[in-house]
Amino acid sequence: MTEHAMTEKEERLAREREEIAARIANFKATQQKFERERQEYYANTLGNAWQGYQQTPVETD
Repeated sequence: MTEHAMTEKEERLAREREEIAARIANFKATQQKFERERQEYYANTLGNAWQGYQQTPVETD
């Protein structure tokens, strides 16, 4: 009976480890997504700023 109980405990611990690993993987994927979005936002924002900077200035008299 004790051997069987240890097996159930080991199975429970294995399931918990799998759940933790899945949560970590999900967290990492979310962080990578945020990083890509930040980089894209930065590239677009900086690109728009440079585009406005490089346009020929309007002459005023």
